[in-house]
Amino acid sequence: MRLAFRIAARELRGGLRGFRVFLLCLILGVAAIAAVGLVREAIRSGLADQGAVLLGGDAQYEFTYRRATEAERGWITDHAAAVSEVVDFRSMAGTPAGDYALTQVKAVDAAYPLVGELQLDPPMPVSALDEGAPGVFLDPALADRLEVKPGDPVLIGGQEFVMKARISREPDTSGGGFTMGPRSIVSLRAIEATPMLAPGSLYESEYRVLLPPGETLPGLQAAARQQFEGAGMRWSDSRRAAPGAERFTNRLASFLVLVGLAGLAVGGVGISSTTSAWIERKAGTIATLRALGATAGTIRSAFLIQLAVLGLGGIAAGIALASLGVLLAAGPITRLMPIPIEVGLAWRPLAEAAVYGALTAAVFALWPLSRMETLRAATLYRASDRRGRRLPRWPALALIGGLAAALVGFAALLSGMPGLTVAVLGGVAGALLVLALAALGLRWLAGRVRPLARGRPALHAALAAISGPRSEVVAVVLSLGLGLSVLAAIGQIESNLRNAISGDLPKQAPAFFIIDIQPDQLQPLLAQVEAVPGVSRIDTAPMLRGVVTQINGRPAREVGGDHWVLRGDRGVTFADAPRERLTEGEWWPRDYSGPPQVSMGAKEAAELGLKLGDQITVNILGRDITATISSFREVNFSTAGIGFVLTLNPAALAGAPYTEIATVYAPPEAEATILRETARAFPNVTAIRVSDAIARLTEALTGIARAVAVAASVTLLTGLVVLIGTAASGEAARAREAALLRTLGATRGMVLWSFALRSLLMGAAAGAIAVALGALSAWAALRFVMEMGYSFAPAPALAVVCGGVAVTVLAGAAFALRPLALRPARVLRAPE
Repeated sequence: MRLAFRIAARELRGGLRGFRVFLLCLILGVAAIAAVGLVREAIRSGLADQGAVLLGGDAQYEFTYRRATEAERGWITDHAAAVSEVVDFRSMAGTPAGDYALTQVKAVDAAYPLVGELQLDPPMPVSALDEGAPGVFLDPALADRLEVKPGDPVLIGGQEFVMKARISREPDTSGGGFTMGPRSIVSLRAIEATPMLAPGSLYESEYRVLLPPGETLPGLQAAARQQFEGAGMRWSDSRRAAPGAERFTNRLASFLVLVGLAGLAVGGVGISSTTSAWIERKAGTIATLRALGATAGTIRSAFLIQLAVLGLGGIAAGIALASLGVLLAAGPITRLMPIPIEVGLAWRPLAEAAVYGALTAAVFALWPLSRMETLRAATLYRASDRRGRRLPRWPALALIGGLAAALVGFAALLSGMPGLTVAVLGGVAGALLVLALAALGLRWLAGRVRPLARGRPALHAALAAISGPRSEVVAVVLSLGLGLSVLAAIGQIESNLRNAISGDLPKQAPAFFIIDIQPDQLQPLLAQVEAVPGVSRIDTAPMLRGVVTQINGRPAREVGGDHWVLRGDRGVTFADAPRERLTEGEWWPRDYSGPPQVSMGAKEAAELGLKLGDQITVNILGRDITATISSFREVNFSTAGIGFVLTLNPAALAGAPYTEIATVYAPPEAEATILRETARAFPNVTAIRVSDAIARLTEALTGIARAVAVAASVTLLTGLVVLIGTAASGEAARAREAALLRTLGATRGMVLWSFALRSLLMGAAAGAIAVALGALSAWAALRFVMEMGYSFAPAPALAVVCGGVAVTVLAGAAFALRPLALRPARVLRAPE
């Protein structure tokens, strides 16, 4: 090893010539993964540090459809240092002039907020809501939409309020999840005993508490669960104040890391290519060392030491680049986040990025390095035969396979989504294999077609270069194809999502969801809405909210894990006849009054592993109802119409207060009339415009797509680095080729056209293969992850092909001008 270190040290004195692509590929890949990890770590720390602020207290008791009873409130108060009650619901906000918009109302008491500060414009205390006429604080977006300013009247649920201030920042807004409309804050005292909190209305009451001295969160949680067992109480605390935000952040960050790994795989192609070219340049050195008695192990160790030093340098530079970039962008990143975060350096994401970079570099560099020992000294002195055996020896193959498995295992362990991780990395490996086979196929095809190009010297020369033994086609197609494949998949997915949202849904989706309809209001409301010209259909159903607490006598979460049906309260209805097609089982008879029965969505039941005869317990308004599953239904939520996972027989919910829900199908020109007339005649009901909800969803999806596209652009940038490196490394061969062609009578224009044709054919092949791989990936993601249909989108596909052609031609042209400028005699007289 001492000799190997001496040889490596002498070789490294020669500088980094030829290793720029190696280092750039490693730097970009590591930097992308490290940057995503640092932002993810900042969000995690923010969620942990700001837990009490995000929640509004140390712990929270939450009830659906009801407020705590006097006894329950007394117990909560006895076990807290301070208590604040918040009631959250949707309503319509409007002006006397008749303008209305959906709003998410937060009714607060005098103790709000227990933790943090409500920032208002102009600044004022929360108690200002009760000074003089009932007041309201409005989200700036809602105030601008209604065109109101402080002092103007605002109608909410038919009650008149005076706008006091605009909301600059809510301390507890991030834990509430996705909302349909901008926020309004009113006094709880102002809405008590109003129709907004009538029995059956959709609202949630939250009791935020500060821990009393000597109390711990685990102890209080255990006591609360025992006290409120069967009462429909949901518990959350500052240890995990915003589980939805945390889950979303972790999954998006993990997916972005996987996209970064795809970029590292593209960089791996450049690493392998650079290592192969380096070994070929050092063939004379290797042959001389062999002739002087150096063993294959010594030479291999010397080269491994050099690659390790360069790899560590590239990893360190990537980590430094990510750290510097994230610190410089700390201000914009902080402003984009809905919670206060401190962007800084953290060792864990940097270490993860370093491990990813080291494993990727090792896998791709060992392949050409391990083939070096199969070459004999005499062969190495002959420049025409340095390719050696096609595959390394089996010990090297085993080592490379073990490192690749370690890379996949490490990614699966850290991502928290092992199935998706293995699928993505398997897809990347499959894509690389397909691209390599396609490149070899193009090389073979060019050789077969070349005789047909006689008489067209530029095309003939281009095909000869593609099919020749030193062809660049494999490196070009691999480096460019994978990056374009990722972009093609994103383009196809985004196009299909936009088509589904803007094209398919409006053809079948309702214009409005109307909720909080009291039973005695249903017929008058239907008569009013049906009188509006253009209304084609109205569907209605009774609705309650309930929490699935048990499955077959066991806690629901123990059986179904984190399934969305068990994650919170769900809509529940009752009916004498099925609304959807039964897939299995039988419906209860009309006027059935026996033990409770429930019909469940077939897909959701299958995901939870339920079968006919199983029992589920649903807590509705503090009462546990245990029902037997008697049938499964085909519930299609993609139509945006009325759909319930759980439908009980009417007798099971006899006497429970409920409201009606209605969906109104009408053209866009009728929406304003429906909204205005409904809000005026029935101020307690809430009309949710489906197009507005879709717009908010589209905005969220667009943001996610933009983040993924930015991560994917690193993959493409890495591919461009490899492409440019390949073009640069072939400059000498291109100069000799140009000199020979010009000696035989070709003009500079014909030679340049030949080089352009070569690049055009390789770029078009890479783009076409990328479109096919991207379409396949998009189909799989939409079909199996998002459970949507897929249709090929030609526009983004054409952009990918044109982009691949343009980039390849430009890179080829950039490194073709200098060879053309050289005199043929000077090139041909130079030693090979």
